[in-house]
Amino acid sequence: FKENRKDDIWLVDFYAPWCGHCKKLEPVWNEVGIEMRNMGSPVKVGKMDATSFSSIASEFGVRGYPTIKLLKGDLAYNYRGPRTKDDIIEFANRVAGPLIRPLPSQHMFEHVQKRHRVLFVYVGGESPLKEKYIEVASELIVYTYFFSASEDVLPEYVTLPELPAVMVFKDGTYFVYDEYEDGDLSSWINRERFQGYLHVDGFTLYELGDTGKLVAIAVIDDKNSSVEHTRLKSIIQEVARDYRDHFHRDFQFGHMDGNDYINSLLMDDLTIPTIVVLNTSNQQYFLPDRHIESTEDMVQFINNILDGTAEAQGGDGLLQRIKRIIYDAKSTIVSVFKSSPLLGCFLFGLPLGVISIMCYGICTADTEGEVFEHEGAKKESGDQELTDEGSEEEQEEEKNGKYTELSDGELKQKDIMEKKKD
Repeated sequence: FKENRKDDIWLVDFYAPWCGHCKKLEPVWNEVGIEMRNMGSPVKVGKMDATSFSSIASEFGVRGYPTIKLLKGDLAYNYRGPRTKDDIIEFANRVAGPLIRPLPSQHMFEHVQKRHRVLFVYVGGESPLKEKYIEVASELIVYTYFFSASEDVLPEYVTLPELPAVMVFKDGTYFVYDEYEDGDLSSWINRERFQGYLHVDGFTLYELGDTGKLVAIAVIDDKNSSVEHTRLKSIIQEVARDYRDHFHRDFQFGHMDGNDYINSLLMDDLTIPTIVVLNTSNQQYFLPDRHIESTEDMVQFINNILDGTAEAQGGDGLLQRIKRIIYDAKSTIVSVFKSSPLLGCFLFGLPLGVISIMCYGICTADTEGEVFEHEGAKKESGDQELTDEGSEEEQEEEKNGKYTELSDGELKQKDIMEKKKD
């Protein structure tokens, strides 16, 4: 594989046998391989045990499992999308094809525009801008398609101030890249590759982190058709549409169904419906200090964030990291007990039981040692007393002995005196 891979285009799943996510991907990966073969794709699909062939995995920069890469010549493209069959096949077909796809006719342009919600098009001949466009396409083709067309292929409603030009078609209209206002072409395309308003999930939020934008989200329940849920969603949509020129460089707009993911991100329980603005680069977030009643209230809230008067919460400081560790540990324990109480009791009860027994044994051993030591000290003290003074009976006997000795002496002296007298 290492010697011959450059002769073909390869879509490879680098996996580890013990990885649960890899096992979950396996049936999807088999379907990808079958469908790519049936459609006659030039892309070869394979998988490699990265733990057995660690040198090759290291060569391609594999750091986690599973890692999906498309290998095309000297280039290796990472797949970062949802792990579904259709998304993976779409990625393979996009990256395996030409970097810039020509649109030769209006009919083809209309067909492509119907298929893609976001469409980047270069218009004009050879130029430094086209060279930059090709360079950016080689970097960002993992996310979106890139096309080229002549001016007469464009829809009639399109007017260009000058040629060459780079355009993006989305949200029912189009926007032209301006180097002086929009800055670097790569940064502009990276910001514009999303629609102005999105249905945001965890994966999309992760992808939006690369744009450097703040994400304004209406957190609602899609199944709840009450006025409040619908109103907040409409407010975000109106701001995204009507205030694009003011906010599109700094903000991405959308809504999220349910608060489970957002709760884990903020480490707090948000009451829905509500509005939150996330800074995915440093995990800060902003909550409105008053109820959002209208589009004007939302615009004022955004302006407060931009001028720094809105209070930022969260962040990635040391205290927040410690709080995150505690929160994640607590969430893991709760989720284990909810999904499988018996498994939770075994995983956490057994270690706690062992630790309790060890602690009890240590405490008991210390107590007995103290008792034995105390008794030994007491016994030693008693022996010392007996050695120094003797028992009460011995002391009494000594006294009696003294009295006996004294009495005998007196008797002898008396006898001697009597003898002398005689």
